[in-house]
Amino acid sequence: MTKFSALNISPTVLKSIRRIGFEEATPIQTGTIPLGLEGKDIIGQAQTGTGKTAAFGIPLVEKINVKEPVVQGIVVAPTRELAIQVSEELYKIGSDKKVRVLAVFGGQDIQRQIRAMKKRPHIIVGTPGRLLDHIRRHTLKLDRVHTVVLDEADEMLNMGFIHDIEAIFSHCPDDRQTLLFSATMPEPIKNMAKKFMKDPEMVRVQAKEATVPQIAQYYIRVQEKEKFDVLSRLLDVQSPELAIVFGRTKRRVDELAKALNIRGYLAEGIHGDLSQTKRLSVLKKFKEGRIDVLVATDVAARGLDISGVTHVYNFDIPQDPESYVHRIGRTGRAGKEGVAMTFVTSREMGYLKTVEQTIKKRMMPLRPPTWDEALEGQQRLAKDRLIKTINEGTIQEYEAVAKELLNENDALSIVAAALKLLTKEPDNTPIQLTEESPLPKKKEQKYEFQRKPQTRKGGKKEFVGSRRR
Repeated sequence: MTKFSALNISPTVLKSIRRIGFEEATPIQTGTIPLGLEGKDIIGQAQTGTGKTAAFGIPLVEKINVKEPVVQGIVVAPTRELAIQVSEELYKIGSDKKVRVLAVFGGQDIQRQIRAMKKRPHIIVGTPGRLLDHIRRHTLKLDRVHTVVLDEADEMLNMGFIHDIEAIFSHCPDDRQTLLFSATMPEPIKNMAKKFMKDPEMVRVQAKEATVPQIAQYYIRVQEKEKFDVLSRLLDVQSPELAIVFGRTKRRVDELAKALNIRGYLAEGIHGDLSQTKRLSVLKKFKEGRIDVLVATDVAARGLDISGVTHVYNFDIPQDPESYVHRIGRTGRAGKEGVAMTFVTSREMGYLKTVEQTIKKRMMPLRPPTWDEALEGQQRLAKDRLIKTINEGTIQEYEAVAKELLNENDALSIVAAALKLLTKEPDNTPIQLTEESPLPKKKEQKYEFQRKPQTRKGGKKEFVGSRRR
């Protein structure tokens, strides 16, 4: 790994980077930062979670002349959440240099943004529509911009922003530096690069790095009507610290969040129809651990930088493999292990194969846990809580009553009763979910392979079965 100190970064910016906690550069940062500092146009092909923001943010911040109170750099992002996230990280990178950063996006009062513009930010991060809105109102001038960054260009293409981006480029100086980042390189992205970039350098993160190898990936073959019970039992068995459940539609997200709460889990959902205030409130609760399960659509969760996510559950398999890679990239961050599980109906097995071809890896089949296994999982969680309390040594005030109990009952019964009180027994409350139409039938090649049951470290069951296609 390359140290940031070896990348010719100024002492001021290096001080900010160290305060953030960055020491070693990721592959995309190692490849991009030196080229960016040289002023070259760059095409970076990398997934979310590989450190893209610092990869373009450090060269961008280095080029800012803080004595010039004009917009010198813009970053175009597909979603409000990503724009906010990028602006926050750029602010941290530029804090010691006193670089002013402003995020602009739809759903926020534009007059408030216009007032913020008067504070003369050096860098603007925004969504395409809102950036164009400011340009047309003459509240944003790009004639002094020396750096333009397109983040998650393929997602902006999917969302229909290609013409907006071209319009934004038309207002920027021709001698600018352009940095384009995209997880995939479809033809329209390549054409845009040819049109708006000058001899760009390509920086690719290898697939094995992009798909985050520390994520254990499984699939569960299950009928649509059985999905929710399987999800509930998995949550009981695995007891994730923080989990994200992905649903295909806004209605699905709302119904899943409500159903999870009925079954006793702390869950909330985010999707495009929620107000910006509500979405940020839900994300804040999730980051602080006040809710255990975040339920989200692809667009709402795209680009979110949430640390500590241990499990991702694809309640509905996505139609395109790129969305799958982005979904599972929410976990396994910063070198930590993560787990991703995908629910697949019989007619969706072809989509699973397409995903496997994209990630160059076969997912392990997972047998759904039974009710008894779910109960055992919750009992072990209760046991862990008891042991933790004993080790904390804060139980002296309870010892007198404990002695009374021991005089009147045998120790085994007392411990069993304590476990029963602490155990959240699997809930079978009936849940009504609207059935989602399955994805269109995809033609698949037949192949076969067998897996033997496996055991995780510590002897815990992995529910791994065999698979035939």
